Amino acid sequence: LVAILTYHVVSGKVMSTDLSNGQKAATVQGQNVTVSIADGAVRISGAKVIAADVVAKNGVVHIIDKVILPPNM
Repeated sequence: LVAILTYHVVSGKVMSTDLSNGQKAATVQGQNVTVSIADGAVRISGAKVIAADVVAKNGVVHIIDKVILPPNM
């Protein structure tokens, strides 16, 4: 469970305006997620971003429409 949860976390404050198509981002879990931008939609390793730039006290949240799993799971 820890590996799945930490695969959803990237260190630093990454706003939607910082993202680019094909970008790789290192997760706290240790593997990369991939950003894809097409047809007005942003996806993180296949999961569609349904709400972006939700600012919290401890960072920024981008809400996705499904759980993403590390490639080795």
